[in-house]
Amino acid sequence: MPKTKVQTDEAPPATRRKRRSPEDLMNRILAAAAEEFRRCGYAGATTAAIARRAEVTEAQLFRYFASKTELFREAVFKPLEQQLSSFVETHMLDHDVEAVSKTTALYIDELQRFVGENAQMLTSLLVAQAYDLGAAEGVLAIGSLRGYFDRGASMMSARLTGPFKVDPKLMARVSFAAVLACVMFKDWIFPPGLASEEEIRAAINDFVREGIGANPQLGPIAG
Repeated sequence: MPKTKVQTDEAPPATRRKRRSPEDLMNRILAAAAEEFRRCGYAGATTAAIARRAEVTEAQLFRYFASKTELFREAVFKPLEQQLSSFVETHMLDHDVEAVSKTTALYIDELQRFVGENAQMLTSLLVAQAYDLGAAEGVLAIGSLRGYFDRGASMMSARLTGPFKVDPKLMARVSFAAVLACVMFKDWIFPPGLASEEEIRAAINDFVREGIGANPQLGPIAG
């Protein structure tokens, strides 16, 4: 004789989701945004997709970030600022010429790597800015990049002992722009067979280091 299933009115205990802290929610949103921007670019990533990946609602997302552009800045450029700030504070305060030269070369390598990894996102942001000025503000509106420029100019100025040939504020921006352009438009500028990846990286590195050395008070750029 088959057993009869006993029915009860008791409901299974509900699983209560642990309430997340504001800091945890923000970190989840930033991590999800960084991944979506990497996968889809600026234009392809949506706040809805980012919210789903972070397991939050769009309302929660917009509680912390007013727009996709703001979220892009925080998820992409703020980590760069933190990385560069840490790098500068750890290495670039050394006034020994040879040590400064070596750390400058390391910095340029890291900057090339960062731009290369995020070239699609940067291109998408530029396109968004060109076609929808209300959706993406100018590059200088990115606080972390402004901070980087100010820090770079300050570091250069601190090592000058007299009148400079090139204003450090200009030098910080020109050196960044040189790396940005060479990496983002690498396929246009360097056709196949012209040079190896390593040779291109070395050429960019040497060019920027020589440019930074235009102010003689910074000392000669060691090889």
